[in-house]
Amino acid sequence: MRLAGVLFDLDGVLVDSRVAIARSMNHALAEQGLATLPEERLHPLIGPPLHDAFREVIEAQEGDVGRVDGCVASYRERYRTACLEETLANEGIHVALDALCGRLALGVATSKPGAFAVPILESLGLARFFASVVGPSLDARSEPKTRTVARALEALAVDGAVAIVGDRSHDVIAGHGNGIPAIGVTWGIGDEAELRDAGADHVVHHPDELVALLGS
Repeated sequence: MRLAGVLFDLDGVLVDSRVAIARSMNHALAEQGLATLPEERLHPLIGPPLHDAFREVIEAQEGDVGRVDGCVASYRERYRTACLEETLANEGIHVALDALCGRLALGVATSKPGAFAVPILESLGLARFFASVVGPSLDARSEPKTRTVARALEALAVDGAVAIVGDRSHDVIAGHGNGIPAIGVTWGIGDEAELRDAGADHVVHHPDELVALLGS
């Protein structure tokens, strides 16, 4: 792929955040008097905006969706520290980014607020690879990923083609909504079927394959 830049989703693509997110979601549910769930049942909710995830959980429990804001506040209370202690860089991602950053402009486009995304990248030694990191503000409610990607493209500001790398269908949809190709990865939350159903232009299964694709 002849590209000038690449945007990366954060959760699932660059980092394994399942433990930090699921435990913080259950903390929030308990704090708000709602039933907690097995962590693996919360994993599919990783990726879309947090307000939407809590709304889905509360509606499934036939609870009061007015508790969404309280859940988000309780979640962030725990997650602010937990994200730095319980998030891991995905295997092989440091090597892949090191191989790519010298010849492509790299940026991050994430539904996670930038106030959390930047410290996570810094703590894992990943921030140095990226020219820009774009996520919603803490005050934003359910910013569509298409809008986040549009802002990330503006921030990256390269003269040439850009692709997005994501692990969920909404990453693919957001890329296409901005007129750029979408590369799906299967080491995150979404599987190959989800990515192909969303129309991913390519699907790769390991960071080494991503480097080979982007270098071709």
